[in-house]
Amino acid sequence: MAFFQSRKIQLLTALIIIVAAAVWTYQDVELTVDTVVEPSSETAIIQEKIKAVPYLEKIENFALEEYTEDQLLVYFIEAETYYNFENSPILLLNIRVTTYNEHGKKGFILSSNRANYLRSGEIYFNGEVSIQSGNGVDHKVDTEQIIVRPEMNLITSDRDVIYLGEGAKIHAQGMLMNTDDDTMELKGDIRIDQDSGSEIKTKNLFVDQSDGQKHYHTKEYTTYLSAMNIINADKGMDLDMNQHIIQLLGKVEILQSSGSKIQSKNLIVDQSNGGEVYKTDNTIHYQSQVADILAQSMYFDAKRQRIKLTGGVTARYE
Repeated sequence: MAFFQSRKIQLLTALIIIVAAAVWTYQDVELTVDTVVEPSSETAIIQEKIKAVPYLEKIENFALEEYTEDQLLVYFIEAETYYNFENSPILLLNIRVTTYNEHGKKGFILSSNRANYLRSGEIYFNGEVSIQSGNGVDHKVDTEQIIVRPEMNLITSDRDVIYLGEGAKIHAQGMLMNTDDDTMELKGDIRIDQDSGSEIKTKNLFVDQSDGQKHYHTKEYTTYLSAMNIINADKGMDLDMNQHIIQLLGKVEILQSSGSKIQSKNLIVDQSNGGEVYKTDNTIHYQSQVADILAQSMYFDAKRQRIKLTGGVTARYE
């Protein structure tokens, strides 16, 4: 156990060390778990797979404190079960990690059914991961891998990520989170599946839950899709899940299933009270097969398919 000489290990209950009798012939340990299984049964599946893999030691109720060279506490690891494999990362089941900043203040708490602990000090979480900030804000992420880098105050992933947001599931191609605040960047192509049935497609989404917010925003080209309409916005969006308001920014084009088209700027999509209302006080250009209309503002109830154009309305009919 020379690896742990520089680390303080607390064994909270029994310690079981099992030395493999057979000569180790593998260079890595792969435990493949179907990510669609229920979390409650996932640990049992992993335990069954471990039976077929030799390990050097096993510790029940494992705990570890990691310190810097200046004896500052970086994080505290607790795990139900610890497995040490030769030439492979340590496997921790039902793990909980508490991070600390340079002032000794408790930071993020991460928990998951499983994680790998590397000799570099990095922790690779797998499956559904719960991230709780020092301010009590909860983030839930489902991914193949999340990496905790305590020395950089970063939580990262370069794998496909599902962020379980307020009233929505957000699919991304990676994530970056600074443990000093409650903001997160979801990287790459983004798809937001709202509980209302609407869908939003964009790139590089920022999640801000500081000070009680539930705020998602991006400056990238954004497409909003509902049952009857497709809305494109060239300057991104600002989504407030507390108020159920989406601001689609820049030049906006609404494409209706009827073939009609509406062009404007900076459109608000109001989803409060289960509704779907589009409104703007910017110039409107409405085009259909039979009409071409200009106006200064719009109120469009998409569910009732009722549109009100006001202010300097001019129309040409065919």
